[in-house]
Amino acid sequence: MSTKMFVNLPVSDLDKSMAFYKALGFTFNSQFTDATAACMVVSEHNYAMLLTHDKFKSFATKPVADAHKTTGVLVAISLDSKKAVDEMIGKAVKAGGKEPRAKQDHGFMFQRTFEDLDGHTWEPFWMDPAFVQQSAA
Repeated sequence: MSTKMFVNLPVSDLDKSMAFYKALGFTFNSQFTDATAACMVVSEHNYAMLLTHDKFKSFATKPVADAHKTTGVLVAISLDSKKAVDEMIGKAVKAGGKEPRAKQDHGFMFQRTFEDLDGHTWEPFWMDPAFVQQSAA
């Protein structure tokens, strides 16, 4: 069995958060979605669990952080092109998210940042495949 990753994010309004991420093109696995949690499919082996605060608290041993005021995690997500990165940012901002910093273009890597409705920071990026192969050699 392959390893899967589930990033758990507390959200203040599950329906609004699901609508936000659907606007970015993500889908949800209904088998693991109910009134307290939604399983967002990021890729074949990667998921984000959007959890109501009460549900999140049932797993956490510390208070739920206010992601509008603090950064507890940066979720980086690789995309196939610079255009795909720009498109995701455009959709995120149109759906109510914020772009808190200017794009970063390092030549071999292009990155932008958005905050979702709850302030969680996502960093879609593209990395030149030739650079990755060269670095691995």
